[in-house]
Amino acid sequence: METLTVELGSRSYPIYIGAGLLHDGDLIKRHVAGSQVAVITNETVAPLYLDALRQALAGLAVDVHVLPDGEQHKNLDRYGRIMDFLIEHRHNRTTTLVALGGGVVGDMCGFAAATFQRGVDFIQIPTTLLAQVDSSVGGKTAVNHASGKNLIGAFYQPRCVLADTAVLASLGAREYCAGLAEVLKYGVIADEGFFGWVARESSALLARDPGALTHAVRRSCEIKADVVAEDEREVGLRAILNFGHTFGHAIESLTHYTRLLHGEAVAMGMVMAADLSMRMGWLSAAQAQQIKVAVASLDLPVCPPELGVDDMLDAMGMDKKVVDGTLRLVLPRDIGSVMVTSDFAPSRLRETLAAGGALCDG
Repeated sequence: METLTVELGSRSYPIYIGAGLLHDGDLIKRHVAGSQVAVITNETVAPLYLDALRQALAGLAVDVHVLPDGEQHKNLDRYGRIMDFLIEHRHNRTTTLVALGGGVVGDMCGFAAATFQRGVDFIQIPTTLLAQVDSSVGGKTAVNHASGKNLIGAFYQPRCVLADTAVLASLGAREYCAGLAEVLKYGVIADEGFFGWVARESSALLARDPGALTHAVRRSCEIKADVVAEDEREVGLRAILNFGHTFGHAIESLTHYTRLLHGEAVAMGMVMAADLSMRMGWLSAAQAQQIKVAVASLDLPVCPPELGVDDMLDAMGMDKKVVDGTLRLVLPRDIGSVMVTSDFAPSRLRETLAAGGALCDG
């Protein structure tokens, strides 16, 4: 087991990374203050890992709430049902919520923990690669609104994150590759060497080589932990973690969260962000091509669907990085370095949005 720490003063917490951690009851119960636990999971994950978690939590009073699987269910209605469940089962301020699942489960469980009786403890046990390297770390919790993704939420840190790499073996190929999009993102935004490693080791990563996978999770979490420690509430630096996400969230919203996985939309968004940066003269054509080739090498899509320029602009206008009506984008200026800027030509943005299938070329 490897342990990283998200340094946030009194709200600091560990990230545990290793195989078989889900079965380590002593490790998990170390972060449970009371005798009550509410496990929030979903219908896909529960048959796989709920029994193991129950055994690890032996001796505690455990209740379980099972959500339907899918981003389309990350909404206020389902959040309300979690609240009903906690109240009906008489949970109180000493309870601990445990998120057992991917990013949707983690986001919803975290938001419930942040708001139930003004805040209770929660633990993240992410079961997807995307959640292990990204959404489970950093304390962003939210549900979606019909007008945009993650518009209703709170910053609320977990007591710990337990990334059991063994559970990734059960992921389908598409879900697994979606997580690799976030891994690649960290290389583009902060570490050119890591970007090169991901590109070189794409075959090993796709084969789920244990050594490559552990390194990918560890380095991704290291980068995110450092960024979060410096800017917990996204007033500055933390916005770089949204590279590819403004484009990606708009694509997800316009396709009603049903056609694409989050990581697939982010992969397209990274290609689009690199294309815009190249059109602005900030990123070389060769570097934009490197990013696109690396995305494709991880079996991720590079071609965004044809959704209409005006519709994309409207959806992007709902992004949380819009400040005083001005859209800001995370754009690469080099591999390993990005900037958050509104200083791009609207005409160039429209060109990128209109490029569509042309982004597949080359």
